[in-house]
Amino acid sequence: MQIRLTWTGGAAFVGETPSGHKIIMDGPPEGGGRDLGPRPMETLLLGMGACTSYDIVSILKKSRQDVRDCRVEVTAKRAEKDPKVFTEIHVHFTLTGRDLGEKQVQRAIDLSAEKYCSASIMIGKTARITHTFEIRQSPE
Repeated sequence: MQIRLTWTGGAAFVGETPSGHKIIMDGPPEGGGRDLGPRPMETLLLGMGACTSYDIVSILKKSRQDVRDCRVEVTAKRAEKDPKVFTEIHVHFTLTGRDLGEKQVQRAIDLSAEKYCSASIMIGKTARITHTFEIRQSPE
């Protein structure tokens, strides 16, 4: 995999992915940025959250669970000194569906955390990652 970054002045960079997508990342004004996009570390957390969410929805569908929505909140703490790596991350899933099973949801989370989510497993080398979930019944 190869990405490209182009500096656009200040603390801003435009990233280009192999799939042809672009993302602007920038820093805060006090760091020389113009606040044009998310910070790189925010983007890293977004990627991790999306990676594990994708796994969980996919695993639940393969388990014939009627999942209809997946929302994720990721809360993280970073080290106070450089390098300011993530030290603690909590991931909370809110899954909506018809008769979703708690055991199936927990199994999907465990499989993602332990086997499939490359981003979580990589970040987990420096951060303690915990997970919780809630299930909501779909009105239909």
